[in-house]
This record gives sequence, structure tokens and C-alpha cells, in this order.
Amino acid sequence: MTEPVAAHGEGPVWHAGWPGLRWVDMAAGDVLELRAGRVRRTHVGTVAAALRPRADGGVVLALERGFALADAALENVVPFPELWPDNGIRMNDGGCDPDGRFYCGSMAYSEAAGAGSLYRLDAGGAVSTVLTGVTISNGLAWSPDGGTAYYIDTPTHRVDAFGYSAEHGLTGRRPLIEIPAAAGSPDGMTVDADGRLWIALWGGGAVRCYQPDGTLEEHVSLPVTQVTACTFGGPGLDELYITTSRQGIEAGTQPQAGALFRYRPGARGLPALTFAAP
Repeated sequence: MTEPVAAHGEGPVWHAGWPGLRWVDMAAGDVLELRAGRVRRTHVGTVAAALRPRADGGVVLALERGFALADAALENVVPFPELWPDNGIRMNDGGCDPDGRFYCGSMAYSEAAGAGSLYRLDAGGAVSTVLTGVTISNGLAWSPDGGTAYYIDTPTHRVDAFGYSAEHGLTGRRPLIEIPAAAGSPDGMTVDADGRLWIALWGGGAVRCYQPDGTLEEHVSLPVTQVTACTFGGPGLDELYITTSRQGIEAGTQPQAGALFRYRPGARGLPALTFAAP
């Protein structure tokens, strides 16, 4: 879909209230936007970890060490207070729950084991710590009925499932999917309208589709190894947009690394869950 525009592309989101697809070039601190085949780049901070639409038409962001709100055009970014002082830790990936709260997880730049956490931003601005002892907090998505949350801490090579309710949040963590090391490491993911999980494989050059019971259904190969995340988009939510990275790639070996790809899987996605803005 694009040239290799991102050093480390991540976190794609399709929202009908936007011009369409947005994703991040994380370490550059930029949000990328696809408009009529052209990429628009907007700088929002030192790190742009994740973003989601707000119910009032704006954007909620995760920056290097905390959250921020922005207008729909990303011209005015208003950060919340930073959540920690350690400049060796940064935000990494996140998403919204069915009740309009925004989550993002952290990791150490050194990838030190257990140095990260998963945080939740409520509509009123309060922040809660949901999980601790995380190493590389990555994909977070919900089942179509909203009763199950799926979560990836990449070095575990697992997708874990939680029960979810507005009152109790994430409960009853259990392993659901084991990704063999030879297949790559699970990174970002999305869930389609039939409840199947589509998981990007960092180092594995692919996206895999799994049934909700953990059965492997499809393996989609890409021409680059560092596959980071995916989301459904397009007017019919039937196109899978896939972000990639040049991180760790020897110069000249993978000329498409950092490009945005599109795959038509014969499935439909779900509208992006929005943040219930204050």
C-alpha cells in the first residue's frame, strides 16, 4: 500500500470519523495517515506508542511515558502528567475496552524482564495499573461480545485470555494460544466479527489467524520479517491492514520493510472501540 515510510510502523487503526487509516512510526513520535494513497505524517511527541478515536471526535494517545488527548486533526496535543520518571521505560501498545477506557502497556528500552506494566486511562483522567511484571506489553483486543479480552506479552510466546466486565475489568487470566518460537513472536493483533484472532508475528514474516478456541486457521506470509500489527479497515471493514518495521533489518536486505500492506481475507472486522472522552 505504501513505500517503506516507517522505521517502526505499529498500531494501525481504522475509524470512519477519520480520513480512514492511521498508524504510528513509534520511535519517530509520528502518526501516519493514509489519504488517497498518500501518507501524511504528524509529529505528536518523542514517542508515539498507540492511538484510538475519542467518542467526541478527537484522539487519545499513548506517548513515551503517559497519555494525551488531541483534536481530530492532531494539531493540538495535550499530555496528561507522566506516569513514571524513568527514561528507560516507554509505552508500547494498547487499545480501548467496550466501556470506553483506554489501555496501554509499557516496556523497558532494554527489554528487561518484568519491567513493564499495563495501564488504564478512564474517561475522567484517572489512571490505574492493571498488570505488573510485564516485559513487552503488546496486542490487546476484545471478543465481539465484549466478554473476553485477549492480551500479548511478547516474550511469553502466548496469547492470554481474560474474562471482562465493566465492574471487574480483566479477570481470570489463562493461556489460550502458544506461538512456537520458530514461527516468530506475537506482536499486535485484532479480532474479526466472527471472533477470530489475527496476530502479527515479529521475526516470523507473517500474520496468523486463530479460531477463538486457539485452533490455527490461516497463515498469511509477507515479504518482510518484522511484522508488527494489523487491523481491519476499508468502507466494508473487510481489508486487513498490516504494519511492518525496519528495526533489526540489515540495510538493503528487505527493501519493503517499514511499508504498509493490505490483505483481503474474506472476513470482516469490527469498528474501532472508542475512548469515552471527558
